[in-house]
Parts: sequence; structure tokens; C-alpha cells
Amino acid sequence: MAHDHPGDDHGQHPPSDMELRVKALESLLVEKGLVDAAALDAIVDHYEHRVGPRNGARVVARAWTDPQYRARLAADATAAIAELGYTGRQGEHMVALFNAPGIHNMVVCTLCSCYPWPVLGLPPVWYKSAPYRSRAVIDPRGVLAEFGVSLPDDVEVRVWDSTAEVRYLVIPERPAATHDLDAEALAALVTRDGMIGTARL
Repeated sequence: MAHDHPGDDHGQHPPSDMELRVKALESLLVEKGLVDAAALDAIVDHYEHRVGPRNGARVVARAWTDPQYRARLAADATAAIAELGYTGRQGEHMVALFNAPGIHNMVVCTLCSCYPWPVLGLPPVWYKSAPYRSRAVIDPRGVLAEFGVSLPDDVEVRVWDSTAEVRYLVIPERPAATHDLDAEALAALVTRDGMIGTARL
């Protein structure tokens, strides 16, 4: 029997052929004693709860509140993110993309599902899906509209293709009327989708 992980999108859509194959392979490996189900759960828990979107949210909040940090993040995102202790697999070469009043950045991996695990955790199912991977490049405004993001015509949408060599983190615009909030409260406003570029804060 396939081993379910917390955080899977159960009940939202039928599993894809790839998801079914992964679950079958996992089940077989566990049954044969080649993989420990508890070890898999520990790995998933690590990326969902110890690393993940809250790490990226702390990077964003720091960029909003510390101009010197923001400059370091723009110059060398890998090093600036590492200052906060977020490094490792899938985050070896990071680039920060800064949204602005006339610019909205959006990230996709057209080949597979390259994603910055240390700051965003595990990628959502939709990020790995073929429709998102192809349509984000062909019709980014249409995709954004499906996520509930409607941008004025004078806002330029920039789509960035994540690869095995470089991963991106979108720094959303700071919401208005948040000047009294501390870094922790600001980080609580930041969403995973905002750091991919499929949401606005």
C-alpha cells in the first residue's frame, strides 16, 4: 500500500500517472525492505516543516526591513540567503527577483521541477505539472489570472525559467500600511505562491 505523506494534495484532484507510479515504486521499495518508510517521512518532514516557505518568508521580510541586506541579496542571493542559515541541496545558486510597481516576476521550470528547496520547501504539485510548465511561458497573464492575480496592462510580466544551475526567489512588493510591523509579523504575510510569483501580497 502506498505510503501517504502529510501535505499531499489529497482530495483535490485524481493522482496523475506519474504520482501513481511514484507511490507504487515507493510501496514496492518499502515492501522489499530497501527503503524505510519512517526515513522517507523524516525527509518530507524536514523539507515541509524545518525548511520551506517560512525560511523564504524570513528572507523576504529581512529584504523589506534592511536596505543593506536587500542590496546584498540583489548582488549575491546565495550568500545573502546563507547569512540566515538557509543553504543546501537545490539552493546552491540562488537569484533574487524583486517585484516593483511596474514589474511582476514569475518562476517556472519548463523542463522538470527545479525549485529552491532551502527557502520554499517541496514544490507544490501544480508547479510540477505539464500545463503550468508550458502555459506559464506561453500565457503568463492567463495563468496568473487562474491564480487570482490580475495585473494592469502597464505591468511587465517577467517569466524566469529555473534550472539545475540556478534557482529563483521572488521578493514580492511590501504590502502597504505595514511600516509598524516587525520582521516576524512581516514574514507571516509572505506566502509560498508570492515567492514563486503566482500571488500578490
